[in-house]
Amino acid sequence: MRESKPTLPRTIGIWTRPDSPRLITAKNIFDYMDGAGELYMGYRFDHLEAYEYKAQNQNNILVELYFMKTSDDAFGLLSLDWGGESVELAGEPVGSAKSLQAKAAPESYSWPRALYGEGLLRLWSDTIYARIMAYQETPASKEVILALGRSIVKRRGNPPLPIILKKLPDSFPVNWMLDKDTTSYFRSHLVLNSIYYLGQDNMLDLDLNSEAVTSPYEKKDSGGKKRIHFLLVKYPDNRHARQALAHFHKVYLPEHLIFLQDGSSGEISNTFLIEDGWLGYKIKDNTIAFIFECPDQETARTFINQI
Repeated sequence: MRESKPTLPRTIGIWTRPDSPRLITAKNIFDYMDGAGELYMGYRFDHLEAYEYKAQNQNNILVELYFMKTSDDAFGLLSLDWGGESVELAGEPVGSAKSLQAKAAPESYSWPRALYGEGLLRLWSDTIYARIMAYQETPASKEVILALGRSIVKRRGNPPLPIILKKLPDSFPVNWMLDKDTTSYFRSHLVLNSIYYLGQDNMLDLDLNSEAVTSPYEKKDSGGKKRIHFLLVKYPDNRHARQALAHFHKVYLPEHLIFLQDGSSGEISNTFLIEDGWLGYKIKDNTIAFIFECPDQETARTFINQI
């Protein structure tokens, strides 16, 4: 059942909004935001409703409600930036201080659902991703922003995290720790390249029918901090996954040939020493795990065997 649409107050404090929002769709999103439209179109975007709250002798407060086609997509937009202070809007603690439990599926309460910083509140509420921004932060504007956030999440559900995140353990036996603050969920190669640049080509064949999660893992030792990058991609089926792997090889590893037998759906795993360290991948069913910038082959194999 579709979640209820938020009801924003007409007047809150000394600020008042117009009766109707500005409606933004895929057809005019690039007129509304210069350059950033590709970010939202990289998810299953439905439409955006924008309200401008105004008050005499005060700076405006902008409310943007991004209506996404799935809860996963709304979460994905929030996951692109975990910066800010975790705030409670729905009466249940979001547990921002808690980390993912090792060897266990992450629970939704272990990830913030709302983040506030420098006059901007960003939140995930079922199929809605919202941004509420004061053009100049004041104690009064902050109070109003948080109240508007509470009105958005009121009577809306708290669905679970995208299932694919369960494949990200908090740590590995070799003391590599998940950097939760830079873990992101996405569907588009343009979004991926804004997080971890692979190249201009959509070499992983990402589209709105695929989903992916990526995160760095860090390890501290006597030699200082080390960092590697884990990427997990899920496709509609094994055929799409194998086609994507072949495309990745052709573009990213042209010097390393791969033979994918037609009609075969068996697991394939490989590791390669390239310029920036060891790269590894493993394909299983409709999922491919990648690891980049590993210091050694054994670490690469440990990570890709996560699936």
